[in-house]
Amino acid sequence: MEIQQLDGPLDFQDNSGLSFFFVGVGSAFSKVHFQTNILVCKGKDHLLIDCGTLCPYALWKYGSSVTKIKNFLITHSHADHIGGLEEVALMGRYVIKSRPKMIITDDYKKILWDQSLRGGNSYGEFADGEYLRFDDYFEQVKPEVIAKKPRSLFHVQSGSIDIKMFRTKHIPDSAGSWRNSFYSCGVLIDERILFPSDTRFDKELLDWMLAKYPTIEYIFHDCQFYPGGVHAYYEELKTLPDNVRSKMYLCHYGDNFASFKPEADGFAGFARQGVFYHFDK
Repeated sequence: MEIQQLDGPLDFQDNSGLSFFFVGVGSAFSKVHFQTNILVCKGKDHLLIDCGTLCPYALWKYGSSVTKIKNFLITHSHADHIGGLEEVALMGRYVIKSRPKMIITDDYKKILWDQSLRGGNSYGEFADGEYLRFDDYFEQVKPEVIAKKPRSLFHVQSGSIDIKMFRTKHIPDSAGSWRNSFYSCGVLIDERILFPSDTRFDKELLDWMLAKYPTIEYIFHDCQFYPGGVHAYYEELKTLPDNVRSKMYLCHYGDNFASFKPEADGFAGFARQGVFYHFDK
């Protein structure tokens, strides 16, 4: 793998091989590292995983624009993961006159629209007796269910990018399992790169994924530096086997990250923002 710092305007139109570009690596309230949203690139294909409140601004800072993103996948409904979607929708409909694609299940489509996007996007127009709906702004790409046990697993292809989506347990902190957690999902790209997105410590999930897909090369895992809450605690992650920690980059971390030395604790390190991770170099 080659790690390449962005040294000019962000260009993701023709990246050979599979790459991740971290728009940000910070936690929800980070003032230093934007938010943990990832641009997946492969050849001429791309996919933005999550679009938080700061994402349109971050892309502008990188010399690009959110209007250039044509494919989205949203892991859950916190603002650092969906806060930029209202701008995406409005810019698409009224500026560039184009609907981006969104990979989304029917169940989560209803949740995302009714509980988050509807208030800001539905009432701009009134035609044929109805206000605007999800499908007026986005083209749904529906993943296929490929397993229900030990937890829900979906598959979809976005151009040349192979995507597996799986349920995670993020919120509330009192939820005993993924089954009674509010909707959240993680993503496996090309059966090589695992991104659980936001999740509490879930060794069962990691054991399942690594056993089912021994081709996994790297894991980009969220972390927090205090116990409790709804993210994986750093000290819990340190209990993972050496061979798991050694392929794990930590993301979604707080602004006090400098107090921690993940390499010394057996991790691959902290993920870095504004950086391409080229997995085929």
